[in-house]
Amino acid sequence: MSLRHVLLGMLIEPASGYDLRKSFEEGARHFWSARLSQIYPTLQGMERVGWLRSREEASEKGPVRRVYERTAEGTRALYDWLSDGPVVGQERFAYIGQLVFMGELGDLDRTAEFIKKLRERLEGTLAALEGPAHLMRDAFEKDANALGVIEFHYLLSMEMGVRSLRAKVGWCEDCLDMIREKQEAEARHG
Repeated sequence: MSLRHVLLGMLIEPASGYDLRKSFEEGARHFWSARLSQIYPTLQGMERVGWLRSREEASEKGPVRRVYERTAEGTRALYDWLSDGPVVGQERFAYIGQLVFMGELGDLDRTAEFIKKLRERLEGTLAALEGPAHLMRDAFEKDANALGVIEFHYLLSMEMGVRSLRAKVGWCEDCLDMIREKQEAEARHG
């Protein structure tokens, strides 16, 4: 998945780079992270290739802000990306890389602490996502037409996030059990 395509999708309504960063913090961060230092150059590059156009707009606070909106060409690029099928295998989870090399420390207690901290963070993210997903799910279950097509797709995405996070929290629990078993086996043989 590319930041360009995520931004195209987020630009359903015109927005500034700052607005987009806020959207990342409030929701998109559950599946994609981006810093402001990445967002602005990407927006400018997309404008250069004709996917976006921008205009300056007065700001309620501070200086004039640049607002971006999709062009017809940008919408085509988004639709092409959406029509290409799922992009799989490009996810990056730094914590898995850390865990792969955690054996270098040779300390299962530190590995267990790492997993516990990971579980806490995953549980925090899960709690933040479950609330809105629950509200949308309730609305959908009461009336399948209660959600517009865009909100419905948000619900589908949130369901994926909630289920993935639940599975990862369960994985943390399983890992902690495996660490305890290994520690007990080493103590018996050791």
